[in-house]
Amino acid sequence: MAAKWYQNWFNSPYYHILYHQRNDSEAEFFIDNLCEHLKPAQESRMLDIACGKGRHSIYLNKKGFDVTGIDLSFSSIKYAKQFENERLKFFQHDMRNLLFINYFDLAFNLFTSFGYFASDRDNVNALKSFRKSLKKDGLLVLDYFNSQKILTNLTNRELKTAQGIDFNISKEVKQGRIIKSIEFKDKNKDYKFQEDVKAFSFADFEKLFKLSGFRIIEYFGNYSLDAFDEGQSDRLIFICSKTDA
Repeated sequence: MAAKWYQNWFNSPYYHILYHQRNDSEAEFFIDNLCEHLKPAQESRMLDIACGKGRHSIYLNKKGFDVTGIDLSFSSIKYAKQFENERLKFFQHDMRNLLFINYFDLAFNLFTSFGYFASDRDNVNALKSFRKSLKKDGLLVLDYFNSQKILTNLTNRELKTAQGIDFNISKEVKQGRIIKSIEFKDKNKDYKFQEDVKAFSFADFEKLFKLSGFRIIEYFGNYSLDAFDEGQSDRLIFICSKTDA
């Protein structure tokens, strides 16, 4: 079976070169605000779903929490494992098939690490997997881009240069998905990767959460946890609890 786009792209060193500006201070600012708002107990167990190289997980652990990070990317998990300790573990794993049951107090799915899958069934199955991993009173924090703002302000083509590589990026919308094509040349070799993410609206998430057994408690529009504005907000951040179903 051919690898999916996210398996190829997230395992590539070029992914991290292109997005090098995603710095630790941004991640720490968001986590600080979430912890101040949610006030998790010090003994809380936390799950970072699609953790990448672990920047959120590592910071949560530095704040004293027991953290498990999972990601499909072998290269990202290999990198993150150097930071492991007794209360910080990383595993290569698919978010749709988590092995934990009623274990975590908080689950995080951050920085638009969702919406990759081709079918709504897979998206619901992933959310059901998140739900299963949480304790009865556990919470899910899901952070997505604000699709409406992106669709309104879509830039068809742009050029980004990082580490001497010119990344030619084009974006289009097809069948409700935002597709970003990334083409570049390095060491006389041509490369092409793609990002293909569902343009979920607020109403779409309401439906997905209901189908998977979650209830929206709160939602925000940025990492400062300001109110969500469909036309202006950069992010759509949900805090959800498990329903009794």
